[in-house]
Amino acid sequence: MGPSGEKKLTDLNWKSADSQWGKVQKNKNAGGKDLRIAGQPVAYGIGTHANSTIVFDLPAGYDRFVARGGLDNGGIDQAGKASVRFLVYDQSPPLSELTGGASHEASAALDGLEVGVGLSASLFAAEPELLSPSNIDIDARGRVWVCEIVNYRRHLGKRPEGDRILILEDTDGDGQTDSQKVFYQGTDIDSPHGVCVLGDRVIVSAGSQVLVFTDADGDDKPEKKEVLFSGIGGSQHDHGIHAVMAGPDGKLYFNFGNNGRQIKDRDGNPIIDVAGNEVTANRKPYQEGMVFRCNLDGSEFETLGWNFRNNWMATVDSYGTIWQSDNDDDGNRSVRINYVMEFGNFGYKDEMTGQAWNTERTGMSPNIPERHWHLNDPGVVPNLLQTGAGSPTGIAVYEGDLLPMFRGQLLHCDAGPNVCRSYILAKDKAGYTATIRNILTGTTDKWFRPSDVKIAPDGSLIIADWYDPGVGGHGMGDLERGRLFRITPYDHDGTYKVPAFDFSTVDGAIVGLHSPNAAARFQAWQSLHAMGEKAVPALLKMAESADPIYRARALWLLGKIEGHGNQAVQMALADKDSNLRIVAIRLARQLKLDTQTYLGGTINDASPQVRRELLIALRGNASDQMPTWWADLAIQYDGKDRWYLEALGIAASGRDDACFDAWMEMVDGNWNTPAGRDLVWRLRSDKSLPLLVKILQDPNLKEAEQARYMRAFDFHKGPAKEAALLKLLGL
Repeated sequence: MGPSGEKKLTDLNWKSADSQWGKVQKNKNAGGKDLRIAGQPVAYGIGTHANSTIVFDLPAGYDRFVARGGLDNGGIDQAGKASVRFLVYDQSPPLSELTGGASHEASAALDGLEVGVGLSASLFAAEPELLSPSNIDIDARGRVWVCEIVNYRRHLGKRPEGDRILILEDTDGDGQTDSQKVFYQGTDIDSPHGVCVLGDRVIVSAGSQVLVFTDADGDDKPEKKEVLFSGIGGSQHDHGIHAVMAGPDGKLYFNFGNNGRQIKDRDGNPIIDVAGNEVTANRKPYQEGMVFRCNLDGSEFETLGWNFRNNWMATVDSYGTIWQSDNDDDGNRSVRINYVMEFGNFGYKDEMTGQAWNTERTGMSPNIPERHWHLNDPGVVPNLLQTGAGSPTGIAVYEGDLLPMFRGQLLHCDAGPNVCRSYILAKDKAGYTATIRNILTGTTDKWFRPSDVKIAPDGSLIIADWYDPGVGGHGMGDLERGRLFRITPYDHDGTYKVPAFDFSTVDGAIVGLHSPNAAARFQAWQSLHAMGEKAVPALLKMAESADPIYRARALWLLGKIEGHGNQAVQMALADKDSNLRIVAIRLARQLKLDTQTYLGGTINDASPQVRRELLIALRGNASDQMPTWWADLAIQYDGKDRWYLEALGIAASGRDDACFDAWMEMVDGNWNTPAGRDLVWRLRSDKSLPLLVKILQDPNLKEAEQARYMRAFDFHKGPAKEAALLKLLGL
């Protein structure tokens, strides 16, 4: 308004418009749909999603501004609650105005953060040493390797030389970095989302490729760059390829989100995994985000789980158990943490149709998180934990001694709610439960965006902070800041003392194999494996440790030394700790040992987790005895353990009819129990269909359960299904 009259902002073109999610749009909301407030259409307006900044240069003749703000139904119809501030400025506002007064100077980096009980936080590094760290790793010397991003999305090309992999070091041990090196810079790694240091090899996940850089002479400059994997979708997208890490078995573990779509070998050929499937998101059987395992050279490629949305990073503990987080469709308060039960479908999209989670279907849960992940469907692995709204990022398992409250527990960053947490795990039948303990929280500084957490050789934690007004991705708003924080016990003196490892000797490498630092363990693993028989006595001694984590590491490695596989498996099978018996089964699978070598001691194991793992091992087993083994495990199902039920379904895949027959014979036809009805609901056998009909025709079946059993028909096809439905209709 002014001397020149009135003019709508929608009649003008803005100078700039940034949004954390979606796009700033005229006469549409951030998702591109019609504007509605309180269910009523809005004729004109600007739709955006917090946090956002829209800048106009007003033409001459206008000196007053009148606006009406409202919450669009596209946002408030989702689950959860939110508060929104609309701010109008006639000049560029100071950054502190946008974040409740928090200073953005590195000197005040700790002021807006809250440290967990019993812990101390210190600033380990900050801008200008590093900018926008998306992922980090820590080598055996305690140096922090950083994926530093500038050329991301709408900022692509702002650094013509390309993005960088940095090495930051604290040379004097005072708890702050004082040395920065550029390991590699180039446009071929623009927007790197993962760095993994494996001795003289550094694996970088960026764009459509996973690259291996080799620094054979140790001068911190690579002499060679090779492609390990190619053809991955989601370049310049945080739903693409993510970081690689080495497991206790000497293999690589990694994942991509639902824009990864497929993965190819170094020459661009489609990868056919160990199960005989092309690794592509075409629902044959894989779709959406996936988790992988392979050898260091990319061989023996396995697809371990699928149907995630944006599973940012996978991690694996010393027992070989895989964990990761997964982001919901933004704004639905359904972020989850997963135990990755191998070969499981994790339910982001409909398994059979590929339809979105909010598509109407039989038995659709009124609860958005359950609906979001199709948790009511047979064939979906349950979630470990749901954490609400967020933007989950880095994850790790803590296996050090400096912070004993976290030993054996998950560490996880969530940039959305500005927090790095620990998830304290507990066994829950064949699965797990977890409770949350906060480590570092951006209580007043909402620009704190933790992107990764790793364990240093001394057992302290390093947390990477992307530091941004948004969660990065769609609306990266700050290109000039980035931090690393270090977490130690509250009474720690703050020094950073890194042990010196000697991987050239058996004793020195054994010390390294005990390290809380993944890079040190990898170098120790490689050295001891190369020593072969010379390393066996020391590994046998380590396998007698009172600590099950150390026993597991020793037995994994012993089992991979030629001639000692069966010995390691039998030692693990005899262990009193169920986690070690799980290691025995996993190791035997990788060594391709005959099932009989580990079956007898596990088929009636007191631990449902061990029996779960045995079921996973039976998947794809072609033995004539497999259905009987499966039935022996099925009759131990108690009707109350969804983890175990899904393991039974995974094991029976491809042999459903034979497994069903063996189970029916074993129960002598007495199938109509809570456990039996669950098996009928879950199995994909044609022979289960008449029993589904009987369940639905039972006059005692509660109305609330009818939709559950009707939904099971959607996971069958063919004449047997049609006949069963006709019988259900009385035809």
